[in-house]
Amino acid sequence: MIAGAWPNAQVHALCRPLVVGQPEIVRRAVALRGVRAQVVPIDDPARAEPSAETIPCLAVGDPAAIDVPAATVDARGGQAAYDALVGAARLALAGRIDALVTAPLNKAALWLAGHHYPGHTELLAELCGVREFAMMLYLGHDATIRSPGGLGVVHVTLHTALRNVFEVLTPEAIEEKIGLVDRVMRFMKGGQPRIAVCALNPHAGESGLMGDEETRIIAPAVERARAAGFDVTGPLPTDTLMVRARDGEFDGVVAMYHDQGHIALKLLGMHRAVNVTLGLPIVRTSVAHGTAFDLAWQGRAETSSLVEAIRVAAQLAGGARSS
Repeated sequence: MIAGAWPNAQVHALCRPLVVGQPEIVRRAVALRGVRAQVVPIDDPARAEPSAETIPCLAVGDPAAIDVPAATVDARGGQAAYDALVGAARLALAGRIDALVTAPLNKAALWLAGHHYPGHTELLAELCGVREFAMMLYLGHDATIRSPGGLGVVHVTLHTALRNVFEVLTPEAIEEKIGLVDRVMRFMKGGQPRIAVCALNPHAGESGLMGDEETRIIAPAVERARAAGFDVTGPLPTDTLMVRARDGEFDGVVAMYHDQGHIALKLLGMHRAVNVTLGLPIVRTSVAHGTAFDLAWQGRAETSSLVEAIRVAAQLAGGARSS
């Protein structure tokens, strides 16, 4: 995916990119994609001199990853992914790079390597020492997404079993996510964002006939957030809410659980969607899809989401520098 996106002129117009990982693996990807670029190992981000023909690569982690068979779940691959992510995040925390854009991470391989995190989001939050954080899926403004700042969907609960959602959903967690999405979408929009909060149950509970979480948990959180000055509405049934958000009525949506937000947003723009981690002291974006081992190392990986993730990271990093 990285090799496929590298020749894109937009990437180099947006930033001075470098790769963190094993140079030999990047060389294999370059050869597979038929990219005419030389992979140049570096030991310091300041030494990176990227171009469409030159890929600076900061070598991080155990070279044992080179021997991992393609498209397999392997502890060595999980360790390599962990090392690259932690190495890049530490560079960002030290101010040596402006933003971090990550490729997909295989959770099973990560766990085999002994790193028991549900994904990038939780790992980065721990590394950065933050307690209030969230995953936001984002689609920029276009003919489909009519809000001028794009549309961001934040999740109150994330990588948890559906049966556990009812146990961990609280008014405080919902308020926290309203605040996080307000902050980033305020920057993206250039003004106060309009935020909608999803209901949990069908028909927003149908006055308690299909569940009372709306009246007990969600509505009180919305009311407190509104009293605190946020432009927030809800709880609203998600099926109609996402149509209204697409048409420009809302800039941000707070979903109650993973698939409630993911499915709706990806149907609006699967290969343009970007994963943004909110609440970190660094800028981190990613593609909004997984490792897709059924496509790995075949030269067919879609690259448009990665290019868009780079664009959004550059936009956020520019705002961070000017604030």
